[in-house]
Amino acid sequence: MIRRSLLGAVAAFAMSASAALAADDKPAIVFDIGGKFDKSFNESMFNGSEKFKAESGVAYGEFEIANEAQREQAIRNFADQGYSPIIAAGFAQAAAVEKVAKEYPDLKFAIVDMVVDLPNVQSIVFNEHEGSYLVGMMAGMASKTGTVSFVGGMDIPLIRKFACGYAQGVKAAKPDAKIIQNMTGDTGAAWNDPVKGGEITKGQMSQGSDVVYAAAGATGLGVLKAAKPTAELFQNMTGTTPAAWRDPVKGGEITKGQMAQGADVVYAAAGATGLGVLQAAADGGALS
Repeated sequence: MIRRSLLGAVAAFAMSASAALAADDKPAIVFDIGGKFDKSFNESMFNGSEKFKAESGVAYGEFEIANEAQREQAIRNFADQGYSPIIAAGFAQAAAVEKVAKEYPDLKFAIVDMVVDLPNVQSIVFNEHEGSYLVGMMAGMASKTGTVSFVGGMDIPLIRKFACGYAQGVKAAKPDAKIIQNMTGDTGAAWNDPVKGGEITKGQMSQGSDVVYAAAGATGLGVLKAAKPTAELFQNMTGTTPAAWRDPVKGGEITKGQMAQGADVVYAAAGATGLGVLQAAADGGALS
């Protein structure tokens, strides 16, 4: 549950330390494509936001974008209304955060999974490959066929880091293992395509994969549904896998693997006064 707890911590870090909020401060979060109930990255951020609200009693603004053009519009709209800090979920919002943050130097912003080098922006990043290495070791030890697989969302360096760490972990546990890797696509739509995710997973399992690891946003829902009947183990990178899917399946098991600690991070970011770059610990330890 490493990365998911951190994502919750991020949402919570971006919103915690509520005592540090000025009386007139009001946080807001802009969820990326896939929405706050994607059972993945965005939902971890949502959970952290809800944790912040429950513990601080401070309401927060929120917006779920439906297309790329809405990123800047949403961030700018919150800035116009005086929200601070404004938290952007995901690397794809970097350009919008940078542009709007420059225009509103007195407001605070935060972004997860990307660095925006401005004095009023808190950047929150992870060592994705480290957590994925541990997941890979677990996959290597769990596999009975000697073949495991990885399903990525958008083909970008960030997701390649997940895939690389996973592959290295698998090889550490089972040097002769076969590793199948597939990306869903090269546009933002790759984060929200469960049908294609399912098709990729079925293809991987037809090649003998009995352990599937997904780092694909809402696309992972399709991966999960395809893997559930036969895969020995399903590992989800940033998901909130439904309880019914965590039970043993035909002798196998569905786990949460390396979960993004987005909830805790957003929780903290909502009320944080510190800016700069925050490196979330890959082992689930303290934020630094």
